[in-house]
Parts: sequence; C-alpha cells; structure tokens
Amino acid sequence: MATSLTVSQGPSAGTLRAVKWMCESCGFIYDPADGDPDGGIPPGTAFEDIAETWFCPVCGARKQDFTAYED
Repeated sequence: MATSLTVSQGPSAGTLRAVKWMCESCGFIYDPADGDPDGGIPPGTAFEDIAETWFCPVCGARKQDFTAYED
C-alpha cells in the first residue's frame, strides 16, 4: 500500500512523513496514520489510495473538497 510522503522544511528538513489532508468545508483533518476506520479506511492508507466516492466523516464533503495540509 502506497503512502504519500513529503520532505518537510525547517529544523527537521529531510524527514519524510505522510501528508495530511484538510476538508475545506469543516476543517476535518484526514491523517493517513489514523485512516477513517468508521468509513472503511484502515490506518496507513494514503489519501490518494482512497476511492473517489469517499466523503468527509464530519460534514459529508466530497474527497475533491480536501486540500493538502501541513501542521
């Protein structure tokens, strides 16, 4: 199973970590490490590997309404 990775900038530059995704409608953060067990998405699932029919578990927004998020 593929995991989306990015190289972070700043003090820990060069560290690889999974990209989180934020729902533009409600602010829910999809973290690949957590997945969405209630929505049938197991932990460790990259956002790109989620079906296009998946929706935000909080507000019901479509997958395409999420944007990459870095905390």
